[in-house]
Amino acid sequence: MKRAIERDLEIIGEATNRILKEDPDFEIENAGRIIGLRNQIIHGYDTVSDESIWGILIKHLPKLKEEVNKYTEYEVK
Repeated sequence: MKRAIERDLEIIGEATNRILKEDPDFEIENAGRIIGLRNQIIHGYDTVSDESIWGILIKHLPKLKEEVNKYTEYEVK
């Protein structure tokens, strides 16, 4: 399960990176941190703590979900 969650965070980070390359003015709060986490998981996987990932899931992912839902006609579940 841990690896699946980390993979999902990698995908979110990569998607954020691609969105900003396409439109640098696109507003995503904490975009730099999201991309940084992606890079840390991919390149420094041994430095990612379970507590850090848990904190992101609890504190930051719900806010990102709200942001994404503002830009799409489909609600992210």
